[in-house]
Amino acid sequence: MKQIEAIIRKSKFDEVKNALHQIEVNFFSYWDVTGVGNEKQGHVYRGISYSTSDIQRRYLSIVVSDEFLEKTVATILESAYTGNVGDGKIFVSEVVDAYRIRTKEDGHAGIN
Repeated sequence: MKQIEAIIRKSKFDEVKNALHQIEVNFFSYWDVTGVGNEKQGHVYRGISYSTSDIQRRYLSIVVSDEFLEKTVATILESAYTGNVGDGKIFVSEVVDAYRIRTKEDGHAGIN
């Protein structure tokens, strides 16, 4: 099993969520987060300069079976993409085991 952690633009969240549901990733957790990016220059909108050093983003945590990893990552990459600085990051790590508390199932059954 793999854990996918994705940090995406808040404006792309609904699109990413719908795309994940289409490939049958129906459970994941998410949080609103603030981060500091590499972009050092501010943006000007209607004559007002805005700092881009503190960036509002959404953090997704998804656990999938190994065979679902590539499809899930590709879906996030496609649906979260704008082509602009600040589109986000995806991290993948190994999950040793998972348990469903209600039924005490573990492994693959614990995440489905």
